[in-house]
Amino acid sequence: MTTAIAVAGCASEPIDGDSLARDAAQEHAQRLNDKLGRRVLARDAEYVAATEVPSGAQADGRLVIAPIAWSGRITGDEQATIDVRFSVTEPEHRPATFGDRGHAAGSATRCYRYTLRLYRDTGFREIDCPAIASPPVPSASPPPRLPGDAQDRLAAALRTATPETLADAVRRAFPEDGSTVDTVTQDGTLVAAVGASAERDCIVMIRTPDGATKRISYDPIQLEPGELGCSVGLFTNPPR
Repeated sequence: MTTAIAVAGCASEPIDGDSLARDAAQEHAQRLNDKLGRRVLARDAEYVAATEVPSGAQADGRLVIAPIAWSGRITGDEQATIDVRFSVTEPEHRPATFGDRGHAAGSATRCYRYTLRLYRDTGFREIDCPAIASPPVPSASPPPRLPGDAQDRLAAALRTATPETLADAVRRAFPEDGSTVDTVTQDGTLVAAVGASAERDCIVMIRTPDGATKRISYDPIQLEPGELGCSVGLFTNPPR
């Protein structure tokens, strides 16, 4: 009888609520890392923080997520970092049936830094939580795209350019941040490719020796990582 009472008493001991909350924060941090996943588009850290990191109360108010800092860009060899705070509250749970272990109320706050690089899987690690009562709110500025009149701009630049001025003429026509320019002259034909790498926008045009301009079509798969990208090669050296 004494043994049975001891076992029952042991089974009814509540689990530490703070420990449960800490484990829950880690689980939510891992889920966010999985969600951020492999990065395939150029973005700045603030844009990702604003559009892909949940903010505010979650899970019936038991979880509050807040991006608290961000820096850098996901492009080329650069990297972006986003710091996120997870605050978990576990209400008391009293056992309702035999064998059901209850737990005391508890809470925990943990912070993690996510590292994002182009064509890499996101990684994360725990960091010390800074003393920020009201963290800043990230804003999502639209990623750079080619302007709506890009084809007209490029045609106008080609019509007035010479082989010597081609590159400068096209760059002047597309001064926006995020625009890429590639030019070449081949057998008297002026070739130009302009793009916005963040969205894989790309226009390729030529001006033939008789002065006519023409937009060149291509397989969109050539804009994917490891392919030609937005370059004059889409005309001068197209895949067979």
